[in-house]
Amino acid sequence: MSSPAANASVVIEYRDSVGKAVTKNVIVVVLSISINYVNAGLIQTYHRHQVFYTNPRYILFFHLVVNDMIQVMLTVMLFIISYVLYKINVSFCGVFILLALITTENTPLNLACMALECYIAVCFPLRHGQICTIRRTLLLIGLIWTTSMFSVLPDLFVTLATQPLDFFYSQVFCLRETAFPNPHIIRKRDITYVVYLVIVWLIIFYTYFRIMFTAKTASKDARKARNTIILHGFQVLLCMATYAEPLLKQALLLWFPRNYSDSLFACYIIVQILPRSISPIIYGVRDKTFRRHLTRNLLCRPPRAPEEPAQT
Repeated sequence: MSSPAANASVVIEYRDSVGKAVTKNVIVVVLSISINYVNAGLIQTYHRHQVFYTNPRYILFFHLVVNDMIQVMLTVMLFIISYVLYKINVSFCGVFILLALITTENTPLNLACMALECYIAVCFPLRHGQICTIRRTLLLIGLIWTTSMFSVLPDLFVTLATQPLDFFYSQVFCLRETAFPNPHIIRKRDITYVVYLVIVWLIIFYTYFRIMFTAKTASKDARKARNTIILHGFQVLLCMATYAEPLLKQALLLWFPRNYSDSLFACYIIVQILPRSISPIIYGVRDKTFRRHLTRNLLCRPPRAPEEPAQT
């Protein structure tokens, strides 16, 4: 019962009642609308104030928010489709899954880059402007997308090479395992996730401890940067649950086979929704510069002139 096909068969066998299905969909839709509404306010604030355009930290944050909005919309669409249509064409399912996987894997990489930028700003303040330029920041964002695509696109190529043509016209319950069923893809996924896990956590731990040592004898900004890294680490920890999700699902399937759909719902909320609710707290509430401009937008106040420089 641990194969991908078995996972899908259990979902099919133990479908939710109408009441439970409606409740789950309402919860997911309300959470997603709330998160994307707040993120839309953050994006609007970013666009209205030129002070953010020249700061690599806010550029990376803007990319993180946009990426998370896309990821939330895609995963919510897949969640609703799984209840309304139940089964869809494999080709359409594969497109949704690929886009959702790419945006999901972008998040921890983006957070690692933001931690590095924070480390450079605190530990090398005189060289920060030379190292963290706008051009390099945009190249870094391109590298994030390239890395995620190289991680995910082999699933498509292996499936195209190994599955018969009839498979792409079939109807499936839309999961990664049903859209890309080759067992080699599962092994590749596990190896990739371990590599991601090690690299991202090494970056988080390294930047945190370097900033922590600097903060002992440095300014209040350095101590604030250390606390920001802690929040990044917590957010990464939640995002990294994506890498442990396959093992968690297998364990839940063995322990609670009759409640497997409930287990999938809990995994979805914890792994996909909860990490996307933390970004507004880090920058929308804690960051003084962003909070000041965000408050003016929410209260419909005109911006002050001239714009003050963003804080590091």
